[in-house]
Amino acid sequence: MNWIQCLSKSIQYIEDHLTDNISIDEISNQAYTSSSHFQLLFHLVFGITVGEYIRNRRLTLAALDLLKPGSKIIDVAMRYQYDTQESFSKAFTRFHGFPPSKVQPDKIRIFRPLAIKITIQGGFEMSRSFVDEFYWNDFKNQKDELLSDTDKYQRIVNWAVKARGHNPNVFDALTEWILDDSEWTDDRLAENEQILMQGILARFRSQNAQLRAYLKDIKPSGIVNEAVFNAIDRFDDELSGKTNYDDLRDVISKMFTDFSVMRDRKIREQIAGGKTGPSGADSVDVFGYVNALKECDARVQWTLFMPDVVKKQQKGFKVEKFEYMKMPAMRFIGKESCEGDGLDTVEGLKRIFSILDTMGEYKSGFDYDVLLQHHYGRGVDVERQHGFWGRFMKADTPVPEGFVYFDFTPQRTEDKFVAGPPFISQFAFAVFSGNMEAMHKSEGYDSDAMYDITRNIILGQDVNIPYPDKYWTAEAFLDGYDNYSTAYMFSVEL
Repeated sequence: MNWIQCLSKSIQYIEDHLTDNISIDEISNQAYTSSSHFQLLFHLVFGITVGEYIRNRRLTLAALDLLKPGSKIIDVAMRYQYDTQESFSKAFTRFHGFPPSKVQPDKIRIFRPLAIKITIQGGFEMSRSFVDEFYWNDFKNQKDELLSDTDKYQRIVNWAVKARGHNPNVFDALTEWILDDSEWTDDRLAENEQILMQGILARFRSQNAQLRAYLKDIKPSGIVNEAVFNAIDRFDDELSGKTNYDDLRDVISKMFTDFSVMRDRKIREQIAGGKTGPSGADSVDVFGYVNALKECDARVQWTLFMPDVVKKQQKGFKVEKFEYMKMPAMRFIGKESCEGDGLDTVEGLKRIFSILDTMGEYKSGFDYDVLLQHHYGRGVDVERQHGFWGRFMKADTPVPEGFVYFDFTPQRTEDKFVAGPPFISQFAFAVFSGNMEAMHKSEGYDSDAMYDITRNIILGQDVNIPYPDKYWTAEAFLDGYDNYSTAYMFSVEL
């Protein structure tokens, strides 16, 4: 059985068991391969992870089931392997853009079963092909005098929208190409140098130069976000090998000085780093050069949305307040949110916060109920985070039995690439208003809109996010845990 047949068989197995609790081992067995190899092959061929495919198909079928007369949300949630109605509703809203209680046949998103179609190209063209898959800027008639400055700027923003949705996947493909040992034989080295150095890096430098020229031309009108020039400067530095990351400087210098070092697998691992984007981060031990380029590419795109990015949200969703805050040392106390433990239910959360309510003498001054997300990676997107329900308390607050804690300290440490405490107690605090569904709608790279907007503002103001060891976010429930969150917190370095 060839790999096409194996993948097709595994897809059919998934389709036959979408209402069952299936594991990656069971699925990979259909392809007669290991789970790790199967997941890599699946993402390489289809561009999404196995978990994303299962989730998308389940949520598609769940919506169709809810349209049937007499359907109950809780029954559908259980049918598609969600432990609670709350977790199902949140996933459903992120995918479809509205809660399951408001499902409508003309508005649901349909994610159809995958099928395999193969197109073969010859020789080096297969490696070279993804160079042109990047969404480069090409603004035809940008200098057309019939266009207003606002129209010209909107044309640039329209490009950024398309690039934001497309380029992450291509960066992931670039990472996989660099890590493919078969691509780095002696006879391919010169070709690969042309692809990477004269192809990708040179094209990005040309793109930046065009963007800079277009933006300077319309700058006097006052509609250009000033921060975008800083973003372009930083991207230019990375593209020329003048990296901002101390831990990458040596290996990038080696690549620019003598490209033949790319024969060394360890060098290529540092250049490639781990995959981010839709596949999630598979490693945070090495933050590679490609990750740095991906981050800079996103920074340029996102800063183009400022200051009117919020206006692009639906139904009056907007930022009411945004500020950077420095708090004294704090201790976050809470419990980890895990599916199936009941903590995501109102009753489960009530038990947590009723205990914290008895500790009023330890209030920190920032006394909101929060869902803290402690992330484990860096880049445009990350997964593998831990969620904790709790509150920020004074430093050295005694920890109740059964609770966990994280200390947020004003000082920085010398530790590198360590995911965990101590955290820094500096953060961006964004307060939102408007439609609650829009606040939690998936935007950008499959994050809640509150996450995206907060992060965009931070990037637009050229403030650093402390990847990866002190990277955290939190939803703040200003009206209590039993109401929707209306604020978002994002760790920063001030």
